[in-house]
Amino acid sequence: MAPFDFKDRAPSLQQLQSALDQAEAGRLSPFATLNRNGQRRHHEQRLVDGYRQHFSLDADRILHSRAYTRYIDKTQVFSLIRNDHITHRVLHVQLVSKIARTIGRFLQLNEDLIEAIALGHDIGHTPFGHEGERYLSALCKDHGIGFFLHNVQSIQFLDRVERKGQGWNLCLQTLDGILCHDGEIHNQSLTPKRDKNFDDLAREMARKKADPEYPLIPMTLEGCIVRMADTIAYIGRDLEDAIRLGYLHRQEIPADVVAVLGDSNGTIVYTLVTDVIKNSHERNQIAFSEPVSDALRLLKNFNLDRIYLNPRTKWFSDAIRVLFEHLFENYLRDIHQNNHDSLIFRGLLENMSTDYVEQHTPAEIVRDFISGMTDNFFLEQCPPDLRPNPLAAGVS
Repeated sequence: MAPFDFKDRAPSLQQLQSALDQAEAGRLSPFATLNRNGQRRHHEQRLVDGYRQHFSLDADRILHSRAYTRYIDKTQVFSLIRNDHITHRVLHVQLVSKIARTIGRFLQLNEDLIEAIALGHDIGHTPFGHEGERYLSALCKDHGIGFFLHNVQSIQFLDRVERKGQGWNLCLQTLDGILCHDGEIHNQSLTPKRDKNFDDLAREMARKKADPEYPLIPMTLEGCIVRMADTIAYIGRDLEDAIRLGYLHRQEIPADVVAVLGDSNGTIVYTLVTDVIKNSHERNQIAFSEPVSDALRLLKNFNLDRIYLNPRTKWFSDAIRVLFEHLFENYLRDIHQNNHDSLIFRGLLENMSTDYVEQHTPAEIVRDFISGMTDNFFLEQCPPDLRPNPLAAGVS
């Protein structure tokens, strides 16, 4: 029977799901990850009796998570800037999702899985972006719980913190793609490392926390696409934001970059997406051509020097470092003193599962609480006299 060919009888929802699965197997690339092959850590009978496809359900669960809601006030690059047109984390993940799904559609890969990975890939980011991540990581290392990395923390939130410690029971392929997104690392090509299991996921998380340089490769082509799309989404957008803020001028973009990629976000995205599609079609690999990859590396280095390490971007760093230390030590003391009036009890530990409490040290609980904060909520918990003042820094 052909998919959706039910003639005169009304199909059940399970039959509709089966037809979708059949159609998917017929239209997707042999390198694609099929919904029916989604692997969950815990059996859910409602999924057996239901009709939802695995990765579509994962995307919905991430969208409905509390951590996803907090994307709205998470800094991307430029913090404490009064400009409504500067990119925040919520827009970035939407751009990653759209770019990755566009690539996936042309390569006949699973757009549901791509969307789920893209929407969840930055959920573990701290307040104040990579600057906040650096300070929280130092505190975590000092307290013996390993380095802090936002991709590892994304899994921590979705798998062990959300739903009062129950987690969302997302598929292995979704969690792996989130863990392995590493958008800051430059790769000309990525070939998936297939045949992973949940034990492999746990081992890779532990190794990454022990050594931030430990290399991770996604287990699916869909995960490889999101990793490439992460770079495509931020590289030109950060450039436009920096130009808008007057940190640099468009004419300063290196000529070798402009000659290959262009000098605007729209042109850069179009060139990179087109190049990936051309060089990855019908291959078990996601790749840029060598000239485009070289130009992208040059642009990354330019952005690093002129934007990410620019003192104007990091004007608030010393003040934020002090605030991270202040909050971490205060919440740690509150846990040790069993101070139930503390916000960490009311905001995180109240009604939390016994498993979560028993399986996490006080320092790990503080890490989870602080890393989940939005920028504004973080500042509201700090003494006013310690907060950075944008006006004093001449930021507008």
